Amino acid sequence: MSVQVGIIMGSKSDLHIMQDAADIFKEFGVEFEMTVVSAHRTPERMFDYAKNAASRGLKVIIAGAGGAAHLPGMVASITVLPVIGVPVKSSNSIDGWDSILSILQMPNGIPVATVALNAAKNAGLLAVQILSTADISLADKMQTYKDDLRKKVEESAADM
Repeated sequence: MSVQVGIIMGSKSDLHIMQDAADIFKEFGVEFEMTVVSAHRTPERMFDYAKNAASRGLKVIIAGAGGAAHLPGMVASITVLPVIGVPVKSSNSIDGWDSILSILQMPNGIPVATVALNAAKNAGLLAVQILSTADISLADKMQTYKDDLRKKVEESAADM
């Protein structure tokens, strides 16, 4: 199987958050790559990554960024692939709101799917759902995952 999802982040310090998406892909058997691509410090690297992602076989990009959080939007402006933005509460962040709003408030024509602050796990799950539209076995795994979530809630309710 080829790499289907790219996980990128503005800084290695975001890895502890973005690892949650990687863990989801491992659980679902989805091939992924993960690297640091900074919109501000390495704009040429960001441009090359986004421009060549589809031709390399990627289907979805997850981009995590803190502070000004331009990475997801800039990548989305370059590629035709769906981009899922993960706002990261970084050390220089204003309670994460700067990251959330920077990713969420994209102009018309440049959509970025945005998950909650530090919610790379949900970004991974959303990417799996996107991929599952063209992969019935992946869709079956997602259904099992959701069924397991339901069962856990029902068990919790029964325990009360």
